[in-house]
Amino acid sequence: MEKGYTHIYTGNGKGKTTAAFGVALRSVLTGYNVYIAQFFKNIRYSEVDIENHFDNITIELFGSDNFGGDMTDNDRKIIHDGFLKSLDIIKTDKYDLVILDEISIAIMMGIVTTDEVIDLLKSKNPHVELILTGIMMPEELYEYADLVTEMKEIKHYYKEGVLSRRGIDN
Repeated sequence: MEKGYTHIYTGNGKGKTTAAFGVALRSVLTGYNVYIAQFFKNIRYSEVDIENHFDNITIELFGSDNFGGDMTDNDRKIIHDGFLKSLDIIKTDKYDLVILDEISIAIMMGIVTTDEVIDLLKSKNPHVELILTGIMMPEELYEYADLVTEMKEIKHYYKEGVLSRRGIDN
């Protein structure tokens, strides 16, 4: 790629991670090298299995068993260390596409600061395509993005008691 752009997928609706993984799949099939850091996810959902089918994608989970509960200092360290690793990766040319999935939650919980993410955006290799996902993304990041999409929930079957379905929702 001549120039890598920065995408933000945010909002309260479903589809942020799904959209990011759609770009990842297209990139992998094109021969690009892809790195995905999933923050707060400690379960290997179906999408992570893409790693078993292609050599040019790396997915790392920086999650916590306590997400939604009382996070320990170690939980917070795992997530912050994942961010620092992503910061190093984004500066190189090893990967063509880098996805920081649920990075906004790390910001909301005070594990990573908005300024740290801005520094990451400013220091990224200009040829790397970058996608940030998560609910309630700080608007200060929008000025550093080339594409911002807000997913808005209008209706969802979860509210009718339908659990997450393998292959569709997870």
